[in-house]
Amino acid sequence: MSLDITQFPVLAQANTPEELRQLPQALLPQLADELRAFLLQSVGQSSGHFASGLGTVELTVALHYVYNTPFDRLVWDVGHQAYPHKILTGRRDQMHTIRQKGGLHPFPWRGESDYDTFSVGHSSTSISAALAMAIAADKEQAGRRVVAVIGDGAMTGGMVFEAMNHAGDLHKDMLVVLNDNEMSISENVGALNKHLAQLMSGRFYSSIREGSKKVLQGMPVIKEMARRTEEHLKGMMVPGTLFEELGFNYIGPIDGHDVNALVETLRNMRNLSGPQLLHIMTKKGKGYEPAEKDPIGWHAVPKFDPSQFRKPATQAGLPSFSEVFGKWLCDIAARDNKVVGITPAMREGSGMVEFSQKFPEQYFDAAIAEQHAVTLGAGFACEGYKPVVAIYSTFLQRAYDQVIHDVALQKLPVLFAIDRGGIVGADGPTHQGAFDMSYLRCIPNMVIMAPSDENECRQMLYTGYCYQDGPTAVRYPRGSATGAHQEEQMTALAIGKGVLKRQGKKLAIINFGTTLATALDVAETLDATVADMRFVKPLDEALLLQLATTHELLVTLEENAIIGGAGSGVLEYLARKQLCKPVLQLGLPDEFIKHGSPQEILAELQLDSPGVLAQIKAFMAQHQS
Repeated sequence: MSLDITQFPVLAQANTPEELRQLPQALLPQLADELRAFLLQSVGQSSGHFASGLGTVELTVALHYVYNTPFDRLVWDVGHQAYPHKILTGRRDQMHTIRQKGGLHPFPWRGESDYDTFSVGHSSTSISAALAMAIAADKEQAGRRVVAVIGDGAMTGGMVFEAMNHAGDLHKDMLVVLNDNEMSISENVGALNKHLAQLMSGRFYSSIREGSKKVLQGMPVIKEMARRTEEHLKGMMVPGTLFEELGFNYIGPIDGHDVNALVETLRNMRNLSGPQLLHIMTKKGKGYEPAEKDPIGWHAVPKFDPSQFRKPATQAGLPSFSEVFGKWLCDIAARDNKVVGITPAMREGSGMVEFSQKFPEQYFDAAIAEQHAVTLGAGFACEGYKPVVAIYSTFLQRAYDQVIHDVALQKLPVLFAIDRGGIVGADGPTHQGAFDMSYLRCIPNMVIMAPSDENECRQMLYTGYCYQDGPTAVRYPRGSATGAHQEEQMTALAIGKGVLKRQGKKLAIINFGTTLATALDVAETLDATVADMRFVKPLDEALLLQLATTHELLVTLEENAIIGGAGSGVLEYLARKQLCKPVLQLGLPDEFIKHGSPQEILAELQLDSPGVLAQIKAFMAQHQS
């Protein structure tokens, strides 16, 4: 249910930016306080991304106060921090529905609001999009302004600097706001980030710079010499020079929680020509002590009671597949110091916290730079190390060329531990792991495994570790495993060999991955044969031949896009062998899957047990008539 807006008297007057801009500036600090309190209670009711939004409250107020949105374009990078933006742009009373089926999208989404100028969810895209909008604004000559808001974590992505290099060359009017909270989801890494945090947050440089300008006023020759000296000093001391070398006028850092200072600064910058970069310092989780102390833990939260000042205790239960991977990685690293674990800034999500603590010399966080992470793994493999790249399915898409060109083409033994394969739920279409089987299956030299339970996952990871003839991928879903017993003893599986799980009649269900439980459930009703294929590539062709020659109907089942997926591989094999059999492919349809709980989504797509049973019955009826 929506919150009682009468508890927030100033926020009640600012349901849209047009209303916000009617408020006197003196009320903005109170508005920011109320907005933060509203966000706190709202996310407590709905669950969702939390700490990032708390850190951008004043910035959001100031941007919508100074800029004429949506005529002026405002682009948010990633969008974790955009909940205050949603609240101020007409969606306040729907915030309790965020990330839920049929509710507000978890990130800025063009189809949801005119204020969401660019749909986001992946990192480091904002400046490229904003540059195009700035070019369009220049062509239109209508006075439109363009702002991109990007966090310091996203600044570790190479795409940012490609865009800034282009923007500096074109010299179009645009503003980039660098929201520096020294934190993305995991801690940021990299020399640039350390330089930002250590030097620009201090007062030494800014005080000298401003003081010298006042002293040297009216002394143009000395002032020019000092300016040149300053540029050399900045080159040695501060990252502002990097941005200025890229063609941006750098201003900052300033306090990102002083709403009046932000308003005045943005007013001054709004009419400056050329590309501008404003560096603001904020605190992730600002205004809620537990989130300030633990911004990683409070990045995204389940429903909670804000008055308790603690997240709800998680109930002990089945391990997640991420935890299964993390334990395996620690076990194998304890045996072999040549194992290296690589993650693109997803240590917590990928289950690598314990590994990073126990084996710090074997752990590498590549920052939000998936392309670099994959080629880093390739380089390690060239030197005889055993790289394990832990990456979400949706983020591996960002490094596709590197998988092909730097790994598979060279037949390098890089193991990809692909988390979040299949339906991930509340994060929606930008994060669903819908395509990995399809986009990896067509790559030569690639071995792809899909475990049906946690023990298979453990053994498949070991299989990939042992395999030295090329790259391997183990693809597993988000969330809890199945409860299967994990054998401590690790045994390499025979490459390309599936297993028969149930013998039935007439109908054979050919399963890939954790949909096995559904396949077995349906098979009991239909007295069907079930094969757990284990390998998406290479397929167990002997098992497929056996199934095709002893059954009248075949069904393939996977939690991946039907187009180009594992089932397509089965059809390709049957066509090659000229085996004419009716085949029903069950998987994800040719559309982007919206947000909602995995259970809701699977039910809607008829991929839960009742839905699969209904689809197979309809298929059987069609071929019996």
